[in-house]
Amino acid sequence: MSNIHIGLPAPSGVVDHSTNLAQDIGALFLNDEYTDVTLRVKGQRFHAHKVILASRSQYFRALLFGGLRETHQEEIEIKDANLTAFKVLLKYIYTGYVSLGSEKEETVLEILSLAHQYGFEELESSICDYLKDSLRIHNICIIYDMSSLYNLVNLKCFCEDFVDKNALPVLNHESFYSLSSTALKSIIGRDSFCAPEIHIFQGVREWVQRNPHLSKEEQQQLLQAIRLPLISLSDLLNSVRPTGLISPDQLLDAIKSKNESRDMDLKYRGYLMPGENVAVSSKGAQVLQGEMRANLLDGNYTNYDMDRGFTRHPIDDNNGQGILVKLGTQCIINHFRMMLWDRDQRGYSYYIEVSMDQKDWVRVIDHTRYHCRSWQYLYFPPRVTRYIRIVGSNNTVNRVFHVVAFEALFSKQAVDLHKGLVAPKENVAVVMKSAVVIEGVSRIRNNLLNGDIHHYDWDSGYTCHQLGSGSICVQLGQPYWLSSCKLLLWDCDERTYSYYIEASVNGRDWEVIVDKTREACRSWQTMTFMPRPIVYFKIVGTFNTANEVFHCVHFECPAQLGSENRPRLQGFDSSNPSSPGHQLTHGAQLTDGTSVAQGSGQLADGEVSSQRSAHGAQLAEEESSGLPTAQSSGQQEDGVPMQQSADSDRLGDEAPGEQQQGDVMADEGSEVVGVVALLPGSAAAAVADENSITTPRATEGAAATALRHETTRETVHFTTDESGREGKTTNGI
Repeated sequence: MSNIHIGLPAPSGVVDHSTNLAQDIGALFLNDEYTDVTLRVKGQRFHAHKVILASRSQYFRALLFGGLRETHQEEIEIKDANLTAFKVLLKYIYTGYVSLGSEKEETVLEILSLAHQYGFEELESSICDYLKDSLRIHNICIIYDMSSLYNLVNLKCFCEDFVDKNALPVLNHESFYSLSSTALKSIIGRDSFCAPEIHIFQGVREWVQRNPHLSKEEQQQLLQAIRLPLISLSDLLNSVRPTGLISPDQLLDAIKSKNESRDMDLKYRGYLMPGENVAVSSKGAQVLQGEMRANLLDGNYTNYDMDRGFTRHPIDDNNGQGILVKLGTQCIINHFRMMLWDRDQRGYSYYIEVSMDQKDWVRVIDHTRYHCRSWQYLYFPPRVTRYIRIVGSNNTVNRVFHVVAFEALFSKQAVDLHKGLVAPKENVAVVMKSAVVIEGVSRIRNNLLNGDIHHYDWDSGYTCHQLGSGSICVQLGQPYWLSSCKLLLWDCDERTYSYYIEASVNGRDWEVIVDKTREACRSWQTMTFMPRPIVYFKIVGTFNTANEVFHCVHFECPAQLGSENRPRLQGFDSSNPSSPGHQLTHGAQLTDGTSVAQGSGQLADGEVSSQRSAHGAQLAEEESSGLPTAQSSGQQEDGVPMQQSADSDRLGDEAPGEQQQGDVMADEGSEVVGVVALLPGSAAAAVADENSITTPRATEGAAATALRHETTRETVHFTTDESGREGKTTNGI
């Protein structure tokens, strides 16, 4: 045999003849040379080598070298093994090669049995993958039986999915009656084995007749898996009762349950399609109630504005009918994804109910006490559902409820629920989860929530507010059950801060959850508090050892382990006030006692929200909206400014007002969120950079004043940068 390795040349100094080794060992298969043990199967002898068998299998290792009786025998009988399958397995032991496609189906199953018995896990896994691709109606029952017997979890789950999708054909196939009693009970006991209950009963009746060896006790256990209340009264009396398999008492109990129980309390069966949105027209779903129905299930969640791209219903004159969706068939679901209209900073409240008959409704989501915005990721215990009703109960702008997109599906994601709310493990204070900063000052609107804890300096990368005036306020997309949060205070020098944090579910009723007003705090802060539902976080700075501004770089909830493990920023000289980056544009107070006006996060028309798509893909952030108004003239509802609407069917858009004296002025590329700075020493309106977010209304009639840095006592000067745009600068944060 040639000792020259055929293949790619090995690197210099490396000898690789591994292919030769495999070929030489494979040549020992059924070769009488050097053998030291004989295996006898069904009367046929196979000469083998102990060392090869033991090196490939723990079973043979224990058998041949474990001190058992067989250890000292030259010939060992292998019992209960299929001859053809064992020969294929023995070849695999020597060569690592098996051609499953050239073997009969029965032989493949026998090989799987031997691979499981002798501990060939890789071979077992490969056969399972092959069988998944080979599943058909005629072989599903025997493969499912074997996967149950050997506890092959992945193969068993795959078989169950196949059975669920082909319930009636499986019931009607001859192989159904060859199932073991354990496998049969497992199949018909599943909520997702969706077939008419009378057909399931008839299949079980036939199975019982063909398996007379079954004891009465085992027979009753099987029959208990049949959901008699789901069978019509006519079938109970004319088809079930004459068989004698069901006792009169059981029949009476079933009839009583049909007549007296709530419909949604019955154990319905439903189709299970994990990860698939079933609220789509391609699966037969349709919108039965609501205005502009065609928009809800079309999958388009990007092209919508004030007049199109959403489905709506009036909140006050709807009699609780809301928006009604009918699924194409009864399905098991536990997850909704819903996009609320989000072109401004309004909040919605709503609830969602499900039903099987449009008469008995169960409320699975109740967010009537909370403010919600944009994408909603909603979870609840699995329910068999045919009808879904979405009912809006509040809109902070007008009395119309608007939904842009809606999905219903079954999610395999493990989610902790507490009092109907998600108790998240991952950070939900991120834009892709619909969170937004509605008050504070920052060069980039959602700097606080973008997860960037590495790139911040004296001039950017943080959100701030004036001490004694305003706050930094974060609104989550929906209520969560939370007990911790974490923030990163600006820490490019040795300053310390004091602050407190309040929480709210509606922007009106606030409760202090963290009080650090008497502590000197710097850098990373991890806070825990009593678990509660939260929508809004308000971070209020009370002290800064360097100046009169509170600066925060990052916020997250719940607190994530390891957030603080980051490299220290380089390139900033905190001891040199004249170094680049000390030129600041944020955080100053009015020296004449005029307070900085505070907004509540209302955005002007044209904002395009960045969210995660309905199937989990992240959308690009597109924000070109206006800044929240400074105590806007609109009405207030639940702590969120209400915009006036000329028509209750419209979304409550405001016509932009003219900029008045003292309008906000933003630096190039900056976004001022909820804080209006007065233009010092000028009667002219402030000029906003084309990339900045500004407000169409600002404080009116206020005298032009200078913003003065309290600690350094330096006046904030408005200058013109190299591009000719105006800006404001000061030294120090």
